[in-house]
Amino acid sequence: MSAKNDSVLKTFTVALLVCLVCAVVVATAAVMLRPVQEINKLLDKQVNILMAAGLYSEGMDVAQAFESIDRRFVDLESGEYVDMPESYDQRRAAKDPEASVRLDGKVDIASIRNQAKVAEVYLAKDEDGELSKIILPIHGYGLWSTLYGFLALQPDANTIAGLGFYEHAETPGLGGEVDNPKWKGLWPGKTLFNEEGELAIAVVKGTVDSGAPDAQHKVDGLAGATLTTNGVNNLVRFWMGENGFGPYLDSLNAQAAAEQMPVEEPVEDEEVSNG
Repeated sequence: MSAKNDSVLKTFTVALLVCLVCAVVVATAAVMLRPVQEINKLLDKQVNILMAAGLYSEGMDVAQAFESIDRRFVDLESGEYVDMPESYDQRRAAKDPEASVRLDGKVDIASIRNQAKVAEVYLAKDEDGELSKIILPIHGYGLWSTLYGFLALQPDANTIAGLGFYEHAETPGLGGEVDNPKWKGLWPGKTLFNEEGELAIAVVKGTVDSGAPDAQHKVDGLAGATLTTNGVNNLVRFWMGENGFGPYLDSLNAQAAAEQMPVEEPVEDEEVSNG
């Protein structure tokens, strides 16, 4: 009887030791791989930003290409730049009651519920150091999931340069067609605002009539994916509207207009100049 008990105890002890050793190995591997995972996560984000802006090519040095892109932070209410730590995470901030706002149902057309007060923006510069692209993070609910992506604009803060989603769980072949290069290729050249300055961009059901006067503001919907189409339409209109990046885009336009105003030469007083 005693020998039997010893056998059970030994078996239990060995199993426990094996479990402990495995746990230590797994935990050590997780800790050691965390920096690599963070680097890969950052690299993937940079690739998606470059792709949305049409600046990515296969095999390119992503880190080097990203040296020409400035990461800035914008107070969404004022539309002005603010200082934030480099560790700032907009998605994490949206879950923090002190760093976010709870959206009213009528305002929350993108169904995001909570919105971070400060958003990240990415400004791509050309070889001369001039602004070439404005890349804005966007997200909102589709049919099955929240779609996360980037919308890129030309320096006029109105003409779309590209759009891409890097995370979603929409139905492959239907809502998942947001990843289709052909559909994404419909976005560049479209404009957000009409001549009256009103937000006019929209994803429509079916195909856009190219002869319609507002065709430049419309994008074809996804065939067989009405709810995903509606979701993309709502999230784009939310983030480009007054409750999203609207104040920031207004600020950029005001700044551009001020820079283009001619500088008047001071007129000397005639009596003084003749004196």
